Amino acid sequence: MTDKKKGISRRNFISGAISGVVSFGMLGMTEKSKTSINSKALDFNSEDKIIYRTLGKTGIKVPIVSLGVMNTGNPVLVKRAFEAGIRHFDTAVTYGMGRSEEMLGRVMKELDARNDFIIATKIPHITPSVLYQMEAEQVEGYFLKIFNQCLKRLQTNYIDLICLHDAHDAQYLQNEGFRRAFEKLKNQKKARSIGFSTHTNMVECLNEAARNGFYDVVLTAFNYSMHENRELIQSMEKAAAKGIGLIAMKTQCKQPWYRDDEAADKQWLYDGKIMHTALLKWVLRHDFITTAIPGVQNFQELEEDFSVAYDLKYTTEERKFLQDRNVKLGMASVCQQCYACTPTCPKGVDIPTLIRTHMYAKCYTNFYQARETLGEIPKYRGLDQCALCDSCQAICQNKIDIAQRIDELKVIYT
Repeated sequence: MTDKKKGISRRNFISGAISGVVSFGMLGMTEKSKTSINSKALDFNSEDKIIYRTLGKTGIKVPIVSLGVMNTGNPVLVKRAFEAGIRHFDTAVTYGMGRSEEMLGRVMKELDARNDFIIATKIPHITPSVLYQMEAEQVEGYFLKIFNQCLKRLQTNYIDLICLHDAHDAQYLQNEGFRRAFEKLKNQKKARSIGFSTHTNMVECLNEAARNGFYDVVLTAFNYSMHENRELIQSMEKAAAKGIGLIAMKTQCKQPWYRDDEAADKQWLYDGKIMHTALLKWVLRHDFITTAIPGVQNFQELEEDFSVAYDLKYTTEERKFLQDRNVKLGMASVCQQCYACTPTCPKGVDIPTLIRTHMYAKCYTNFYQARETLGEIPKYRGLDQCALCDSCQAICQNKIDIAQRIDELKVIYT
């Protein structure tokens, strides 16, 4: 299959996506490859003091830089992160179809350091059309069954933070079955704290958390592309003021298209660690954020990210990067999952979730997570409808080329 206009083919799309990268989502890792990766000690300055913050009303203290394990298939890398000072590790049932939890469980057991790990995992999202037909007892039973499977994979008898994965709106968060399960786990001391993650309708979800006071923690997407989104920032400030611990994800915008139209003399802005440390510092300089969970795939990324945990002051180069007009314009190509594009699609396709699927596939090279996300879209609102259109009419209020990303998804999924 080939798109003549854009020159896309299955071969060049996939080969471009996985170039130099191995992840849970695509290839996994053999036992030999796990131990043969260079585990040379990273150049951290151990004399500097790591910055800690308290995770809202939970009272749990964590370094401001944590680790998202979704794309980390190497246990040696996780061990090195722990040795460097990272304590909070974020995973989910759907990451690597449970293999992420299993790997993290093995690492904790080998290090004999369960009490020093702050583990967060997430229960899979239930499509609302299915959820709202279930009785509260059924939802509670589903949740508790999955939770007990998490305990086995993680080789532990409690989880520090258990979350609903990918909450979409206030109604989802108010579900009685979920609330019963959370309360039971807290009473049994199998869960120290409870929360949810959200990529979409983030303002609504954060405001609901602040209103009802039930949830302890919220994992929310937050990055420099949102620097002018006052409504989102105010909702985060309100939630934090109510004692909710905020964990930032999707912090460093690893998508490649910022630089696509950039002039040659500006390409340096996107090279090396300037971009990643600047973006991570921008997030963490908002003191309502307790910690960030950037995902890393190698030791260099780990070193760059965790260097921020010691000092949030911008370097001259980082400040220049963030102030550059072209960088700010380029960040507009990062999807904020605002859903303003949905009404512009004549078929009512869930475009934001497709764009997120594209991110997992092309930018994270995590094809398991991409497939999982694609499967969450209700029938007649997904890529099957896009396949019926010769050209995409959906419009982004920023500068995302929706048509191109949909076309690239068609290459691998239709």
